[in-house]
Amino acid sequence: MTLSFDRLTQTVGFDMYIRQLYAADGAIFQALRLQALRDAPDAFASSYEEECDTPLSVIGERLSKSDRGVFGAFAAEGAELAGIIGVGRERLRSMAHKAYLWTMYVSPNFRGRGLGKVLLLNALQFADALPGVRQINLSVNAANRSAISLYRTCGFKEFGREKDATLLNGVLQEDLHMVRFINEI
Repeated sequence: MTLSFDRLTQTVGFDMYIRQLYAADGAIFQALRLQALRDAPDAFASSYEEECDTPLSVIGERLSKSDRGVFGAFAAEGAELAGIIGVGRERLRSMAHKAYLWTMYVSPNFRGRGLGKVLLLNALQFADALPGVRQINLSVNAANRSAISLYRTCGFKEFGREKDATLLNGVLQEDLHMVRFINEI
């Protein structure tokens, strides 16, 4: 469900609004994405070093795809981008019944107030509306208990674990794979 400005104020306790990001938002999206990669490197498969030189034209193109939705949470004062989440349909025809979540992040100054859940609900609404999508998948670092708890409260269930999914600074990380079936909501 897309939440109105007034509703969001009640939900998270401060003035925020959620909207889909587009090509013109490339610079602010990239700034927060790079902050996320520095702040929580174990939460992402990509790294700051791999993404810091990505041209804004490429970022803008990614934000403009019709089968993807990237949502931003903005602080009403100053329109600071406080959180992001992405959702998209799998590209292969045989997998087009699936969507996936990616790049979930809330800036540390805005955590602990329910903003992540509001972002997630907006992304899920977008995915639920994609014709033919029957499930939404995600992968999360198995040590990220708060993210796993959030995903579970929104209907995701574990369907597998991947030992040694990523290698970060010489440390192997385990991923938890989760799914939310649209017809089971």
